[in-house]
Amino acid sequence: MNNLLNAADIKEQVSLVDLLSRLGHEPVRRTGKELLYLSMLRESDTKPSFAVNEVLNVWFDHGSGKGGNIVDFGVAYWPMTSFIDVLHKIQSTVKQEIVPNHIRENARQRMPVKIPHYEIEDVKDMGNNAAIAWYIKDRGIGQIGQDKLKEVYYYVEDQKKLRKHFFAAGWQNELGGWEVRNRYFKGCLGHKAHTVIQGNAEKLVVFEGYLDYLSWMTENEESNASILVLNTLSLLEAGIRRAKAYPEIDLYFDRDKSGHKASLTFQASIPYAQDRSAIYDGFKDYNDRLKAGLRNAASVSFQPETEAVRRTSFSR
Repeated sequence: MNNLLNAADIKEQVSLVDLLSRLGHEPVRRTGKELLYLSMLRESDTKPSFAVNEVLNVWFDHGSGKGGNIVDFGVAYWPMTSFIDVLHKIQSTVKQEIVPNHIRENARQRMPVKIPHYEIEDVKDMGNNAAIAWYIKDRGIGQIGQDKLKEVYYYVEDQKKLRKHFFAAGWQNELGGWEVRNRYFKGCLGHKAHTVIQGNAEKLVVFEGYLDYLSWMTENEESNASILVLNTLSLLEAGIRRAKAYPEIDLYFDRDKSGHKASLTFQASIPYAQDRSAIYDGFKDYNDRLKAGLRNAASVSFQPETEAVRRTSFSR
């Protein structure tokens, strides 16, 4: 077994579709660029809602609202397993030798890279794209999103140099990577990392995802607390290390198995950290609660999805 496995090598060299097949999961049908599966992350899924984009080598589970790359899938599929053991499980399942990137880059004949090349073409302020505007309004964060999100336009180039163009709402993490979201896709362009918003040095508020932070902001616009968005639970331990500098910590993780485990892990390291997720008890996360509240508010009038927006697939 290769003890030098790292997540970057796994993401670049292993096919998610191949991993799923070897785990006994086959697609039910294809829709456009996506393969649809019965979700293997949730019990009793009767309607195919787990989507895999073969070109991007990423997944999105519409039932839970979560997604990511092949490593994120491994973390979700084996929730009680350590991060390094998840990497080894992926390798042993696909029975594929994973060659460290530095060796591949120095080799005369480089191994084919399955994940395509991303290129960001443009980043604009919100307000130029009707489909993106509709998406953030549907998530209940229209006004906050206008100020805190960007429109990200990018293309993916495959090994045949063919380009496909996409757009999404996005925000940057601290390594300069763009976390992007639209109705059909959830992923990261560049290196995965935390998103940090510096504020009050005495208080830190921690979120699993940025859209949950924006949902919280709709009710806490006057807060000057520092913000830490993990962007993925695989960065939980790094988040705990940096959170120790703050004397007051509030946690807003998902109210599911992985979110509950993350809260317990956080509190085991920092006992004074407070789990505040009870505020959206009965919902998966803060954004689900926000959307439900907006739907139930008699005074709220939703803009219907126009036919033009409905036809877009967030690609150009």
